[in-house]
Amino acid sequence: MLTRNCLSLLLWVLFDGGLLTPLQPQPRQTLATEPTENVIHLPGRWPHFQRVKRGWVWNQFFVLEEYMGSEPQYVGKLHSDLDKGEGTVKYTLSGDGAGTVFTIDETTGDIHAIRSLDREEKPFYTLRAQAVDIETRKPLEPESEFIIKVQDINDNEPKFLDGPYVASVPEMSPVGAYVLQVKATDADDPTYGNSARVVYSILQGQPYFSIDPKTGVIRTALPNMDREVKEQYQVLIQAKDMGGQLGGLAGTTIVNITLTDVNDNPPRFPKSIFHLKVPESSPIGSAIGRIRAVDPDFGQNAEIEYNIVPGDGGNLFDIVTDEDTQEGVIKLKKPLDFETKKAYTFKVEASNVHLDHRFHSAGPFKDTATVKISVLDVEEPPVFSKPLYTMEVYEDTPIGTIIGAVTAQDLDVGSSAVRYFIDWKSDGDSYFTIDGTEGTIATNELLDRESTAQYNFSIIASKVSNPLLSSKVNILINVLDVNEFPPEISVPYETAVCENAKPGQIIQIVSAADRDLSPAGQQFSFRLSPEANIKPNFTVRDFRNNTAGIETRRNGYSRRQQELYFLPVVIEDSSYPVQSSTNTMTIRVCRCDSDGTILSCNVEAIFLPVGLSTGALIAILLCIVILLAIVVLYVALRRQKKKDTLMTSKEDIRDNVIHYDDEGGGEEDTQAFDIGALRNPKVIEDNKIRRDIKPDSLCLPRQRPPVEDNTDIRDFINQRLQENDVDPTAPPYDSLATYAYEGNGSVADSLSSIDSLTTEADQDYDYLTDWGPRFKVLADMFGEEESYNPDKVT
Repeated sequence: MLTRNCLSLLLWVLFDGGLLTPLQPQPRQTLATEPTENVIHLPGRWPHFQRVKRGWVWNQFFVLEEYMGSEPQYVGKLHSDLDKGEGTVKYTLSGDGAGTVFTIDETTGDIHAIRSLDREEKPFYTLRAQAVDIETRKPLEPESEFIIKVQDINDNEPKFLDGPYVASVPEMSPVGAYVLQVKATDADDPTYGNSARVVYSILQGQPYFSIDPKTGVIRTALPNMDREVKEQYQVLIQAKDMGGQLGGLAGTTIVNITLTDVNDNPPRFPKSIFHLKVPESSPIGSAIGRIRAVDPDFGQNAEIEYNIVPGDGGNLFDIVTDEDTQEGVIKLKKPLDFETKKAYTFKVEASNVHLDHRFHSAGPFKDTATVKISVLDVEEPPVFSKPLYTMEVYEDTPIGTIIGAVTAQDLDVGSSAVRYFIDWKSDGDSYFTIDGTEGTIATNELLDRESTAQYNFSIIASKVSNPLLSSKVNILINVLDVNEFPPEISVPYETAVCENAKPGQIIQIVSAADRDLSPAGQQFSFRLSPEANIKPNFTVRDFRNNTAGIETRRNGYSRRQQELYFLPVVIEDSSYPVQSSTNTMTIRVCRCDSDGTILSCNVEAIFLPVGLSTGALIAILLCIVILLAIVVLYVALRRQKKKDTLMTSKEDIRDNVIHYDDEGGGEEDTQAFDIGALRNPKVIEDNKIRRDIKPDSLCLPRQRPPVEDNTDIRDFINQRLQENDVDPTAPPYDSLATYAYEGNGSVADSLSSIDSLTTEADQDYDYLTDWGPRFKVLADMFGEEESYNPDKVT
């Protein structure tokens, strides 16, 4: 009775919900529960206007999925009202699966499923049926459409499509904390029965977690789960259909749950005292030891910060955290000295960087430990008294002058002597020397500040007992300036003054420059040179600020009278010793307008009227050049005519030959004959200014002052030239005057016979062979003459 009521309710829902639609026209169909009467009646003839009686009409069949019978599964029957059972009607079937999945008996209209169906593969099939007259092959009625629906059975288990799952939950979470929601999918029909109604349960994972049977939400089931005790959990979840009833299908999945860390544990030192040994030679900033506090937490919750508690050694050491190992690295802030202090003790505090306020009640999240450091003695190199030595020395200081000293000591218990020397790799080794025992530094060469103003080199100090232990220090030597260069006027050296200038007018501001390194407060003074103070046209006004002005002293200047003025200016500096120089400034007179603006300073502007154009100036200059060319040509023609008149015939030349058979008296004999007889008589008459004859003036003896041993050649020649110029008895201008001078300073003295005390006959030339290869030829010449002496032949 219950089954029939349920089926009736289901059919009412299907029909009332619009799942089944009546055929047009409406045939009658039996209930699906009557398999022998599963009939769809097809209407007879074509529709007409005759009233048809209404009845229950169904347009779908039901067929069970996964049918495993040996015979084809009967689905239903098609029947036409025009079919009288005489075999004249033929039924045809078309649409989804016609002929492959479903077959129809053409005579009876019975429909069968010829293979097993899967609702999850295809839930329904839409087919079309028609009744045809066998003889005429014409349809007896319109084609009708109906549906064959595959009826579901529980043949699919629930499946977790997203599994396996990975989830996490913070440690120490309260009971009921949300972890994850899982979901299983059942391919069966959720609208038919309980085949797709899934219930969740935990097969493995109690008592730590629980799951909601309907929603699949996983939550924590125990309080205070500690990650440090157990971090990973594997939970097995089951999903069962049929509402979890017996006979339902089930599927499982795995959920891997990780407890994430929270800062619920403070750092702790494994021991209360740490002992470290450090050599005293450890460099500043080096790591001298490591300590570590243990924190069972993970990640940033385990990050530890170390600090030195103020106390003994707090200002000598520092501690930092190694981010990789979370160790405290102790570093040296200042140098250690075994001879001064041999041990240090201080405390180190370790605390978490990221705190969780929920666990403050558990106590302070920090811990302390004591660190004891023992300093080890190491043999050390000498130590200089200063990290850098700076010295000063004046330029041109004599070589060997001590300018400073360095000091290094051996601070070890058994001190050793120290030796000093200059580092040969530096540039100062050739300019300075150092005393190896005393450490004093002295100059080795003359220094020039203008060449090098500063020297930088290194001094090395090593222990005598162990030369390998050495230290180095830098030496900086500044070369101080000595006032050796006079100041000079800075450019410009040339200026201009207007013709209409007034007295007391400043026409130029000048300043000074000094090649010396002028100290602070260097002052330059300007004044006019003493020789220019006599009726000066200009003067110099010193402004007392290292500048001066060129001031006019006249009322107006004329370019026609004087175009350029030269003004000597004396400049002195204030250093010691005082240096001064005279600088000549050129002042050009220019034409200016009434406002003092220079209009012209050109040379041609002096001689030409104002307003003359450049073209006119060029034309005038061209005319002057042409006139000069004509004059030069005229003079050349006149000279050519004079030469022609002087020329005589060849016979005249022969008659004027004069013989002079006498022999001259030597280079200085200019009075042996009258040279005037060689002159042309006509020329002598034309030139009345001077005649080449022996002057009849008083014969004064020519005075030759004795030549000093060190007289310069130029002074000697100038002296001889001046002597001949003022001597009235000097030979004529066309006579040769020699100025022979043998320089002194030669090893051979003078080779000339002038002023020689001995005669050539008395001279012995054997010493020439001792003078070297350069005098070999000369020695051979004079040696041969001496050997061949006819007077000695007997």
